[in-house]
Amino acid sequence: MLGAQLMIILDATVVNIALPHIQTGLHFSTTSLSWVLNGYTLTFGGLLLLGGRAGDILGRRRMFIAGITIFTVASLVGGLATDAGMLLAARAVQGIGGALASPAVLALVVSAFPEGKERARALGIYVGVVTGGSSLGLVLGGVITEWLSWRWVLFVNVPIGILVLVLTPLFVSETPRQSGKFDLVGAITSTAGMALLVYGFIRAASDGWGNHTAIASFVVAIALLAAFLFNESRVSQPITPLRLFADVSRSGSFAARLLLVAGMFGMFFFLTQFLQDVLGFSPLKAGAAFLPMTLALFVVSRYAPKLIPRFGPKPLMIAGMLPVIAGMSWLSQVSASTSYATGVLPPMLLFGLGMGVVFVPLTTVSLAGVRPEESGAASSMVNVMQQVGGSLGLAVLVAVYGTAYRDAVAHPVAGLSAVAQQHHVLAHGMGTAFGLAAIFDVLTLVIVITLLRGRPKLTVPSSPASLADARTAEDQALIE
Repeated sequence: MLGAQLMIILDATVVNIALPHIQTGLHFSTTSLSWVLNGYTLTFGGLLLLGGRAGDILGRRRMFIAGITIFTVASLVGGLATDAGMLLAARAVQGIGGALASPAVLALVVSAFPEGKERARALGIYVGVVTGGSSLGLVLGGVITEWLSWRWVLFVNVPIGILVLVLTPLFVSETPRQSGKFDLVGAITSTAGMALLVYGFIRAASDGWGNHTAIASFVVAIALLAAFLFNESRVSQPITPLRLFADVSRSGSFAARLLLVAGMFGMFFFLTQFLQDVLGFSPLKAGAAFLPMTLALFVVSRYAPKLIPRFGPKPLMIAGMLPVIAGMSWLSQVSASTSYATGVLPPMLLFGLGMGVVFVPLTTVSLAGVRPEESGAASSMVNVMQQVGGSLGLAVLVAVYGTAYRDAVAHPVAGLSAVAQQHHVLAHGMGTAFGLAAIFDVLTLVIVITLLRGRPKLTVPSSPASLADARTAEDQALIE
């Protein structure tokens, strides 16, 4: 289970550092490059709830093995990609594999160990892998890209996946199947609608907001998402129980997470390229440049849960959002003359400190007051909002970047060399994107202040079975 989770965690951060080299190797434009991330997160987030449902109905170990198999094969194909289309297809299939495997990981870990010290120890090791994997991915991505090739950031999944597939039948027991139905219409309409919405923004970024294809994508996306909502309100076993959104505070927490992650994905995407394309960092140095922020986030997030009983989640979220907004606003001022020490590192530290405070109480609010039988759906919805927020937010930021980029190209600065002019254009577009990300963060703060309750009610389970379900939601909050 730990090997599978490490592979999934590594995949996101390792690929991020390799983006500039992937762009050069397969001739991506800066706007289309975002699909290397979105191709994965869209299918992963869009099918995550269906993957969890499949594990309940068909058996979690069976779905876990199927998901890891798909993920591993797709990683091999992606590493062998000869053009952009082949890589993007492989990334989308990786997301499908992750959506089948990921929901089963935590459930299998929890079911394998009885409550008490054994489960606490298992979850402690799991949390260490989740938090440490992100940092390892940044450094490993730099090492692999610089010393080998960007292709190896995908090939590295293959031996891990094979080892997991060999060991799983030996050590992991199958879970009992449950009766139920698959909401395929909900899964298809939601995933296709979000994909077309993101495509519309990406197309607008490259060809302008008046592009007919972009406009058509927006129209069809809205129609599909409307069909999704209609379907979810009618079926007996929806993939997304709409009653989860009936609580204003919980809905606010979902919206806050979506906006917060939207800005965060954009920050990683553009800052990775700024460090390498404008400041001239090597992939290894760029990966190491993120470590202070990651360390700050890790340290603060260890102490944040201890402050919730004393202050409540809402004051902590407000306090955490202030440095996040300050850091993102600082990054919006980047230029071709910005240095890492004075213009990048300080806002990154502010961002890491603030995010470390915000995420734990935000997850607590999302899961508070949930009925025991819906704890799994609520926990999965937290992950869905994270993936959808990242995909949609990155698409919007890329569209804004494309508009600012074209404007800077149309109005060059006199007296600059060709290289200096290119750095100016890139920095101008990225600074504009960071500015919009800062607005996302301000809106997040407004939602926290106006919609979230100070101290949410907690549902007290009335039976041992309900207690186990509630414990699963609590464990998910700990992982988040």
